[in-house]
Amino acid sequence: MPIPIYTTVPEIRLACAGKKLALVPTMGALHEGHAALIRAAAEAAEFAVVSIFVNPTQFGPKEDFAKYPRTLESDRAISAEAGAHAIFAPNAEEMYPAGTVAFVEVPGLDGVLCGPRRPGHFRGVCTVVLKLFNIVQPEVAIFGAKDAQQSIILKKMAKDLNVPVRMQIEPTVREADGLAMSSRNRYLTAEDRAQAPKIYRALRTIQTRVNHGETDAARLESALQAELAAIPGARLDYAEIRDAETLESVGRLDCPALAAVAVFLGTTRLIDNAMLG
Repeated sequence: MPIPIYTTVPEIRLACAGKKLALVPTMGALHEGHAALIRAAAEAAEFAVVSIFVNPTQFGPKEDFAKYPRTLESDRAISAEAGAHAIFAPNAEEMYPAGTVAFVEVPGLDGVLCGPRRPGHFRGVCTVVLKLFNIVQPEVAIFGAKDAQQSIILKKMAKDLNVPVRMQIEPTVREADGLAMSSRNRYLTAEDRAQAPKIYRALRTIQTRVNHGETDAARLESALQAELAAIPGARLDYAEIRDAETLESVGRLDCPALAAVAVFLGTTRLIDNAMLG
């Protein structure tokens, strides 16, 4: 049975009133990775809400906002099958009424990795997610580990602003060959898709080196960059090892660390990561 789609703030607030609920914020174009998040939301609370909103404030002027896939009916079917109870799918005017000027930033954490390469991106993410938290008022919000920097930033935002929501980070869902599921994978050509799993293989190689005793972050970074640079057709954006909580640079792996990468295959930018230690 189709689940209801609400498009205005008053509608979704009324639907959520009095319920203990979980929220899965998305931009739509749902796939099995999103379905796993929705299933986790349905297990975590009595009422699972999926937000579907292609957020204009997190796209740069040369990014893919206009062509980002909008697949609401397919998203509705996937959400229902995964156990969602409602969809909140507002338009831009509903989320950013005329005269809106306030925004949210998390300085420092947004200044590394994807931050400098996508100016304003995390400001847009934080702003829209905080708005969704205030609109839906979930007890728990479900995010995927593939977007590691985003999760770290949103956790810090919620903590610093005393947002009464529990952040639950679910493992990255991968294709059979290891490629992290992403709505942008559909942009890959057949040739680039064939090379894309090598991104995760490079991360796994670094994990193996750590498991065998390597602790020097600079050597691990160099090895990771070399592995990625060797992928045919790949253009490395970054490959760095950072503290898994603060995103600060590390010299040696004496704390949990994150190996985070961004790689272009053709015009498609793919991100992935792996925990170390």
